[in-house]
Amino acid sequence: MRLALTAGGTGGHILPALAVYDALLARGIHADVRFFGPEDRGERARVEAKGIPFEPVPAAAVRGKGPLSLAKAMLRLAGGTLAAARSLRAFRPDAVFSTGGYASFPTSVAARLLRRPLVVYLPDVSPGWAVRAETRLATRMATTAEAALAFLPARKTVITGYPVRAAFFEQDRSQARAALGLASDARVLVVAGATQGAKAINAAIFAALPALLPSVTVFHVTGPADAPRAQDLRDALEPALAARYQPAAFREDLPTIMVAADLAVMRAGASVLGELPAAKLPSILVPGTFAGGHQRDNARFLADGGAAVVLEEADLAGLTALAESLLSNPARLAAMRDAAAALARPGAASAIVDVLLEVAKR
Repeated sequence: MRLALTAGGTGGHILPALAVYDALLARGIHADVRFFGPEDRGERARVEAKGIPFEPVPAAAVRGKGPLSLAKAMLRLAGGTLAAARSLRAFRPDAVFSTGGYASFPTSVAARLLRRPLVVYLPDVSPGWAVRAETRLATRMATTAEAALAFLPARKTVITGYPVRAAFFEQDRSQARAALGLASDARVLVVAGATQGAKAINAAIFAALPALLPSVTVFHVTGPADAPRAQDLRDALEPALAARYQPAAFREDLPTIMVAADLAVMRAGASVLGELPAAKLPSILVPGTFAGGHQRDNARFLADGGAAVVLEEADLAGLTALAESLLSNPARLAAMRDAAAALARPGAASAIVDVLLEVAKR
């Protein structure tokens, strides 16, 4: 089987594509896989680290552009579509798998032009412009949650859940805590804004550290921009408190940290819909207002399911009190943990593989 992957530049789009690739390997399916996307958003390093060849395809965002910038973006998308068509024609994939984001759009259009089967996956509850456009191009569609069917053609859409890394299911809470050197009764908070961090959340956590650290261990994934500031704050702490503050720009072992934690503070990008349930992790979600505000729908989905509390960015001054109130209420955390676990779909990646195999046979 030859499979082309294409995805937007954020982790919420790239990670499910890679999880589906891992599911192919886990099922022993021999596949020649290539990733198609732009080179200027960090995809290449992450993809090639998995051993997947990378095919450069220019792309550009169009949302919120002025007339001149929009014209330039449209030209870049047209150029990207031509580049994708050339590469796809040479590769001759049996199926193309898109997880949305503007970076996926040129390859998806090229797949339609070349009449290659296209499976489009919507990771969020509500689609951005790229997935809205790709619904018209897709052979089949998959999505995370039933709520997304309000925006998608039901006749060709299957609800699979969000594909997450196998690491979330390979350890239980006690094993994850042992791996991190945490006591079984430690109160643990994990903070992760997004792949590149979230400055507003980081600033709120920096302000909250004096109140939290006397009784809470904080794992703080800051993103690269705020990592130096976080390290300076840690260096200024007395040793006992410094041991409870673990900042880093990025953590490869984030699945282990999430499984071990009592509570998360996060943005509400697409990945939370899969990773928080997989980790059985209660959360405070601070939805971003960018990219059409789709994060608010993601946050509300988890909150309505009882697994999360939504905190608007304008209300971040109340983060310390909210986090402390939840961490001091084991019964509520246990109920939220059960609610998160009920939303998990461990077979999501394999279900998408089934869809890809189906269209590849056509």
